[in-house]
Amino acid sequence: MTDNASDKKIVFTTSGTKEEAEDIAWALVERKLAACVNIVALTSIFRWKNEIESSPEFLLIIKTTAAAFERVRDAIKELNSYEMPECIQLPIEAGSEVYLKWIAESVE
Repeated sequence: MTDNASDKKIVFTTSGTKEEAEDIAWALVERKLAACVNIVALTSIFRWKNEIESSPEFLLIIKTTAAAFERVRDAIKELNSYEMPECIQLPIEAGSEVYLKWIAESVE
């Protein structure tokens, strides 16, 4: 286990309902795929099937590790009702040493 920032990741996904977002967040933390998941209500404007749409959504900000990413992606695909759920991974370049260590200890 390392507290190095380079192996810590942020993963974004969205959900159409607060309930589904909470279900996904709980599942990821219970399965030890994420240390923490923040849920933020927002409005998305996007192109889908050649139409521009606007929809309320819930953004999940998932704190995890590089080693857990594929399992996080698979869980999102399993738990999200969207036909094509967002799953984008971003690196954490730096952070509080104690927080990064907590992510490492919380994710298997």
